[in-house]
Amino acid sequence: MDKRKRYILVLDTETANTITLEDGQLDMSNVLVYDCGWAVVDKHGTVYETASYVNRDIFEGEAELMKSAYYADKIPRYREDLQEGKRIMLDTAGIHSALIDTIKRWNVTAISAHNARFDYNALNTTQRYVTKSKKRYFLPYGIEIWDTMKAANSVICKMPTYITFCEANNYLTPRGKPRVTAEILYRFITCNNDFIESHTGLEDVLIEKEILAYCFRQHKTMEKDLFPLKEEIPLTNFQINLLHSLKIKPMLNMGK
Repeated sequence: MDKRKRYILVLDTETANTITLEDGQLDMSNVLVYDCGWAVVDKHGTVYETASYVNRDIFEGEAELMKSAYYADKIPRYREDLQEGKRIMLDTAGIHSALIDTIKRWNVTAISAHNARFDYNALNTTQRYVTKSKKRYFLPYGIEIWDTMKAANSVICKMPTYITFCEANNYLTPRGKPRVTAEILYRFITCNNDFIESHTGLEDVLIEKEILAYCFRQHKTMEKDLFPLKEEIPLTNFQINLLHSLKIKPMLNMGK
């Protein structure tokens, strides 16, 4: 590890999308993660380590829910990959421990994902579902969370060449704005209009880290934080004077 570099963990999840409610309706907001992949990269997109985990709690423990996965047709592929050692099966706690270990070993200070709010919520939902809410948050407290969709919106989507590319290929939203899916962004970056996104965790990570690196290379003002830091409230004159006096003559707790 080069301590002069800043290491970023790019993460992607695939989910089983539905939970049946008491009234028989399907709750599409409670997604459960069955595939979690990540890569440790720098801002240039260089990959230092990768990981690909299948979540036993959902993939095997919730077999009926797996039928609701948007890409349920890929289940046989996951089984083949597991047999060949391309992916590792762990439970939710094991995947969480592996993530924390990776963050510590590489001194990762930011986690990035495309449409990061989805992955953030999906991981939290899975953690709460499996632990019955005894553990509520999957990602470590205080770490920066970046969204490459926000980054692309503030950098790539403003580029005349990208706007022209989307117009020429009809990659537009109903309102006529350039679409910002990882697949289309990667097609633009690589000039490969035939590229098809895998929609499996690690494989998607490897295109999302290219989107992040491309945004950095533009050297433009880039909005990427999922949770923007709140502006600091300025100190009052009383607070400033109090802090100054404490530096000169610290208060001691003498006890009773």
